[in-house]
Amino acid sequence: MIPDTLRIGPIPIHVFGVFLALGVLAAGSVAGRELVRKGWNETLGSSVAFWAVVGGLVGARLWILVDAWSEFVADPWRMLVANGGFVWYGGLVGGALAVTLVFRRHGVPWLRGADCAAPGLAIGQAIGRIGCQLAGDGDWGRETTLPWGMAYPHAVVGWDKPPGVVVHPTPVYEMVAYLFVFAFLWRRRHDPAPDGTIFAWYLVLACGARFLIEFVRINPPVLLGLSQAQLMSLALVLVGTARLVAARRQWRTAAA
Repeated sequence: MIPDTLRIGPIPIHVFGVFLALGVLAAGSVAGRELVRKGWNETLGSSVAFWAVVGGLVGARLWILVDAWSEFVADPWRMLVANGGFVWYGGLVGGALAVTLVFRRHGVPWLRGADCAAPGLAIGQAIGRIGCQLAGDGDWGRETTLPWGMAYPHAVVGWDKPPGVVVHPTPVYEMVAYLFVFAFLWRRRHDPAPDGTIFAWYLVLACGARFLIEFVRINPPVLLGLSQAQLMSLALVLVGTARLVAARRQWRTAAA
């Protein structure tokens, strides 16, 4: 990681924000290419990426109402406006709702549009996790003695470990996982399959990776020894699996 001290004159340039912007650009470019391949205008990809970010940021903040109600009541301004307080799954829900409106406006069937967006989501997440790693935004894992353990002394979120202590670099784990997910989806995008298949694979693979990585994260368990992120991941893996089963049956029926 690097100190978050970049500036253009008096204006601070946050490392995570830079990589968030790069992730959005990459996601929009990938989605745009897929939309063009399926008959829509390339600029629709940029529109999808933009509104996904807007909806995602709003959803991530509003998720605080569920995730940290007591803290929100105590200081709503800090939780909704000040630094921190983002919840990834709130961003996923908010982004999905915003993109749904874009799809409806442009007449894009939801599952077909989701297939176009899925590879972009994966590469965007991978790039975003680079920003998390470089900025040290508190997403690191538990203490470890593994040789690739890392310390985050310049973290934008307080690093309180004593010298010599290292932790699992979970942003790196997620970055690698999402790159593999992107490669898998990108390779399969030309395969004949019912609409929604690529997006279903994204849910199974990306959320499955998050579920596994959570075991070395520091998030507290909330049910059956699982964290909130794991429960959400498991639910989305099941949704993706159900869609893959339905798509397989649909494909077999059409081929019969």
